[in-house]
Amino acid sequence: MNKQFHKDNRDTLYRTLPANSLLLLFSGQSVRKTGDEDYPFFADRSFVYFTGIEQVDSIFAAVHGDNDVEECLFLLPKDMMAERWTGRRLTSDEAYECSSINTVKHLDSFLPFLKQKINVGIHTIYLDFDRLKENEYPIRPAFQLAEWLRKNYPFVKLENINPQIRLQRTIKKPCEIEAMRYAETITAEGIKAMMLAAKDGMYEYQLKAEFDYALAKRGVIYPGFPSIISAGQNNFCIHYYGYKGQMHDGDMVLNDVGACWDNEINDVSRGWPVNGKFSEKQALLYTCAYNTSNYMFNILKPGLPMAFVDQEIRRYNAEQLKQTGVIKDVSEVGTYMWHGGAHHVGYDVHDMVDVQGGQRLLEAGMVFCVDVGIYHEDWGIGFRLEDNCLITEDGCENLSSCTPRSIEDIEAFMGKR
Repeated sequence: MNKQFHKDNRDTLYRTLPANSLLLLFSGQSVRKTGDEDYPFFADRSFVYFTGIEQVDSIFAAVHGDNDVEECLFLLPKDMMAERWTGRRLTSDEAYECSSINTVKHLDSFLPFLKQKINVGIHTIYLDFDRLKENEYPIRPAFQLAEWLRKNYPFVKLENINPQIRLQRTIKKPCEIEAMRYAETITAEGIKAMMLAAKDGMYEYQLKAEFDYALAKRGVIYPGFPSIISAGQNNFCIHYYGYKGQMHDGDMVLNDVGACWDNEINDVSRGWPVNGKFSEKQALLYTCAYNTSNYMFNILKPGLPMAFVDQEIRRYNAEQLKQTGVIKDVSEVGTYMWHGGAHHVGYDVHDMVDVQGGQRLLEAGMVFCVDVGIYHEDWGIGFRLEDNCLITEDGCENLSSCTPRSIEDIEAFMGKR
């Protein structure tokens, strides 16, 4: 994304803020792993969405005045010794090229800046209070600052900007969709590499290496999220990251993976047999999922409630399973469908958006997964068929159709081995 993208995102945000308020966003901090080792730093996605900056310990401030907005980035200063160990830090010019923010100051000047703004009359501060559960660790910088402000400046009013951030991230811009389309082609190559490599006796981590290598060859160093790659009984762990299982003739491979390009993440799942040929029972269940997915891509369009996607996937797949005799009544579908069928994708793989509890109507520019999972433990068959759906002006588009998805296409492709 270029700097204009980030500037436009900020300008939209500013239109929701009152005069004489201060917006603060944080890139995040390094998290200690063990000993003197930290986890690789991963910048807060909303901070990146508004600034393009992915450097640790960075702060963005915007003072919304009566007629203008004063923007400032606070970054770690240049430090030759520190940079020998942890890499180059951004210069002011480099930060501008990412963000279009002209004013860049050293991080140690942030607290004096904050105190000065409060002293001259800024009594409302907007922070991104993004938290999924109580007692989350590590504590995010917004919550740390809020605690400090309540103690030292109890008269300052704190507001949560997170709902507005979610609202803006719900509809993807054309440049985001373009990046996601390209990411889909890279994901497809990774999945196809696994299909060609799979064989009896192979370990899951070896398939993961094939996927990672296919991405690296195309300029993607890390996938958009930890890859889920499993076989056989491990397919019954929905979020499986072990990679230690061995696959055998007759097993199905489950992969739930996605590349990230220009900060846009996709999420694609395919299930396929190690030996390249679906058994009768594998084909029966896969056809139920495939028919359900195709049905959804035929009916999804603007104006339908977001909650309808999950509900209709479950309803239609239940009818498919009943027609094939897998279940006797649609009420039994929970035995084989273990999770929801839709979540948005974008800057996060489970993108932080605003769907109003599922009541928000689908709009052009939304991108979410159509995810049909079937898990039949008695038959030893578990998989999901997950594609990325772009809502268009008059319907929808399957962005991940470039990855083999029908039984015929999968068997034909794997037949090339």
